[in-house]
Amino acid sequence: MIGPLATSLIIGSLVLAVLCVIVAVRNRPMGVVLLAGLGLLELALLAQAVIGISKVIGGHGPGETATFIGYLLGTILIPPVAAFWGLGERSRWGPAIAAVACFAIPVMVGRLLQIWQGTP
Repeated sequence: MIGPLATSLIIGSLVLAVLCVIVAVRNRPMGVVLLAGLGLLELALLAQAVIGISKVIGGHGPGETATFIGYLLGTILIPPVAAFWGLGERSRWGPAIAAVACFAIPVMVGRLLQIWQGTP
C-alpha cells in the first residue's frame, strides 16, 4: 500500500462527503460537481486497487490476501453504486446517499491499511 495515496483518498472522500451533506441540507439533487467528485474518487480507488493487487502478485502482500482483495473490490464498487442510486433519487436523499458512501470509503481504506500492516 502507498501511504500518501491512502491518505489522499481518506481526505478527498471526507471533503466530498461534506460537500454531499451541504447539498443535501440545501435540499438540492445530485449535480455535476458531486458526480465529478465521485468519478475522481473512483479513479483514485482504481489506482489503489491496481497498485495493491500488483504488490500482492509480486509477493509483497499482507497475510490476509483474500480479505485485502475483498476490501479493495468493495471500495471500487461504492462510488458507482452511490452515483447510480443518488441520480435515481432526485430529492435531497440522493446527495445524502452519496455522503454515506463517501463516509464509508475512509473506513474501508483505513481497514485496508490495517490489513496491509498486519494489524488485527
